[in-house]
Amino acid sequence: MLKIGITGGIGSGKTTVCKAFEALGIPVYYADAEAKKILSSDPAVKRSVKKLLGDQSYFSNGKPNRKYIAALVFNDKTLLAKLNEIVHPAVALHSSRWFESLKNEYPYALKEAALMIESGSYKEMHQLIVVTAPENIRIQRVVKRDKLSEEEVKKRIQSQMPEMEKLKYANFVICNDGENSVILQVWNIHQKILKRKAH
Repeated sequence: MLKIGITGGIGSGKTTVCKAFEALGIPVYYADAEAKKILSSDPAVKRSVKKLLGDQSYFSNGKPNRKYIAALVFNDKTLLAKLNEIVHPAVALHSSRWFESLKNEYPYALKEAALMIESGSYKEMHQLIVVTAPENIRIQRVVKRDKLSEEEVKKRIQSQMPEMEKLKYANFVICNDGENSVILQVWNIHQKILKRKAH
């Protein structure tokens, strides 16, 4: 079974693209959603995060204080890198177990992650899809979705690898600008991956 990575900057619309693949019967592992669960439930991860960011990083009920964590790490690249060093290995282990659990029942499966290139986890994939969208559209989407200010969204965009840089790693590119049909682009890529699988 081929492992296909899918990445793109914040607000590029990765989830929309993943839903289109799921509609074709392809399983998707959402690394960022799983990372949130791990941050809430993994005792070793929690201990490390508290050590790095202080006890205020969790509420008394054990749930992460996301606003507090975001305020610290999106203003400090070193802290962000250290937080990622705690969370990424736990997610990598979880995702490799997920791929194994599929037992080759599918021609391929997708792993979706925002920091796939930055974390180096793209190297474990056979191919990589990069989802792109113009920055102004990405900002609008995130402001609407996460109820953040434009300023906060820009900070998050700046903390990620520039889109042009990501494209250098791509085997496939999906332009999710609201003009080009995502479904058509997904369908074409799906066919190409199946062809590759057949060889």
